[in-house]
Amino acid sequence: MSFDTDVLISGAGAAGLTLAIDLARRGVSFRLIEQNTQPFSGSRGKGIQPRTMEVFEDLGFVDRMAATGGPYPPLCQYRPDGTHNVSLLTEAEVFPTPAEPYAAPLMLPQFATEAVMRERLAELGHHPRFGTRLTGFEQDAHGVTARMEGETGEHMIRARFLVGTDGGRSFVRHALAIDFPGEALGVRAIVADVRLEGLDRSVWHRFQLGSPATQVNCPGFCGDRTTREVRRIHEQQIEAFSA
Repeated sequence: MSFDTDVLISGAGAAGLTLAIDLARRGVSFRLIEQNTQPFSGSRGKGIQPRTMEVFEDLGFVDRMAATGGPYPPLCQYRPDGTHNVSLLTEAEVFPTPAEPYAAPLMLPQFATEAVMRERLAELGHHPRFGTRLTGFEQDAHGVTARMEGETGEHMIRARFLVGTDGGRSFVRHALAIDFPGEALGVRAIVADVRLEGLDRSVWHRFQLGSPATQVNCPGFCGDRTTREVRRIHEQQIEAFSA
């Protein structure tokens, strides 16, 4: 039986990119598709956990991640009476050990994380296919027949495996009737990426302490040359995928 590819990956965020990089270095054929027409540009996820850094080391780009991000800053919490309290978001002293070589989380906006990952994937000779949406699939004893829709219309491909890395509202998960267990926090939030003046970017500012409904968090990201360079790479990638 012939296949167009071994693995079809639906969703080119951090999870899909991780799988694609691992398959690429092992010589396994795949297609990485993403329904959005260009890479995500916001901060969204802001923290890389120590165990994730170990995965990035294995995939060959942990040094680039470390150079782009930085440690979590102190937290400055402002009370309604104008007073404030400064504390640490992470433990005061953490040291690498053989069992845990990366002791502290890394603060890094998601657009920068994914830009570095796409850069690594390109080094391995592969790129995501943006503007391509999975519209349906059928599984049999040998593999999966998937329907995809893109700029040239709808077409079918045959793959040995389909992997859904398409987020919390996953089309793949819903189509397979797979549950998404968990608990809601009971708090709605809006995430925005803005430029502000007058706040020290070396601390994480939290206003309206004790009022979840009106609380405002202002974390400042690293502003060094390396982060600006990754932003430039990210913008170049958007231009390339949009061409």
